[in-house]
Amino acid sequence: MNHMGQIIHTISYMALPLLLAMVFHEYAHGWVADRYGDSTARLEGRLTLNPVAHIDLFGTILLPLLCLIFPSGILLGYAKPVPVNAWNLRNPRRDMALVAAAGPGMNLMLAIASALALSAVLAIDPSVADSISTSGPGVRRNLLGMILVPLAWMCTYSVLINVVLLVFNLIPIPPLDGGRIMVSLLPPRQAEALSRLEPYGMLIIFFLVVADPQIHLFGMVMGPLVNALTTTIISTFTS
Repeated sequence: MNHMGQIIHTISYMALPLLLAMVFHEYAHGWVADRYGDSTARLEGRLTLNPVAHIDLFGTILLPLLCLIFPSGILLGYAKPVPVNAWNLRNPRRDMALVAAAGPGMNLMLAIASALALSAVLAIDPSVADSISTSGPGVRRNLLGMILVPLAWMCTYSVLINVVLLVFNLIPIPPLDGGRIMVSLLPPRQAEALSRLEPYGMLIIFFLVVADPQIHLFGMVMGPLVNALTTTIISTFTS
């Protein structure tokens, strides 16, 4: 399959899982915040699974597309962050950690659900496994195969996408979820020092991504972790 064909194949099977992963991630933040006293997301119309409310033109559409057109081994994307006012929470430090953890937690649940869906597809027709074991869209021509093979691809990509979002968002640099969890858990002085990084957090992440060929954070640390988690989830729930 040529490069353009691979891009079209990847986009067709990754677009929906990626959109759902980001929308559910943000919804989870807002839902937990609402349960612990902060209704900001609900009042601003963001406590919804309607993708339109969460789509960011650059982060949800253009950035993932650029990553696919100019492959770097890293797929990046994000939705509009759900607004959370920590001071409305009943216990700001504890509850903010729970709000932050809700997004990665949702991605873990979606990864497991996707693996279970893949298992159901393979139970219906075990030969689908041969069609998704190659880099192409498979060679199935019958009607059932034309339905099950794309479903299997989307389930497989969904596991991978959600694991990537889980691992990436747990990097302990604010405003990523891992950074906000750390701010909630550290002693006050250390938490304040880490929280000061938040205005520059995305610049730091961007630098790490650009500099990765030299520092190997993603290639040697995150990459193997993502592969190991993805393989473990798929093998555990499809065996």
